[in-house]
Amino acid sequence: MAAVNNWNTSQHFLLIVLGFFVAFAPRYFPIKIFTQRKIPEWFNEWMKFVPVSLFTALVVKDIFVSSSYQVDIMGHIPEIIAAVIVGFVAYFTRSMALSVIVGLVSVFLLAVVL
Repeated sequence: MAAVNNWNTSQHFLLIVLGFFVAFAPRYFPIKIFTQRKIPEWFNEWMKFVPVSLFTALVVKDIFVSSSYQVDIMGHIPEIIAAVIVGFVAYFTRSMALSVIVGLVSVFLLAVVL
């Protein structure tokens, strides 16, 4: 970390520009490639499951895995109860905004109570 503190302005600027290209390339090239060719229907059907899969992986990790990467159910009781509540709210209302609000409020209240 001390080496970064000794950088001059042009080195910081170069780091920012290179960071831009590293972040921009994975977004630009797939768009450039896939706009010029037809995407197969099976790929489009498969891609419908990607957001749900990623969201599930993130939520399950945060609820059931501790910071030491051990399965820890008892240490996350408020989060588990809040996840069940949010699941019901999301299923019956189909509202992302309401689900997020109910989730935040329920985690806060359950953490205070439990």
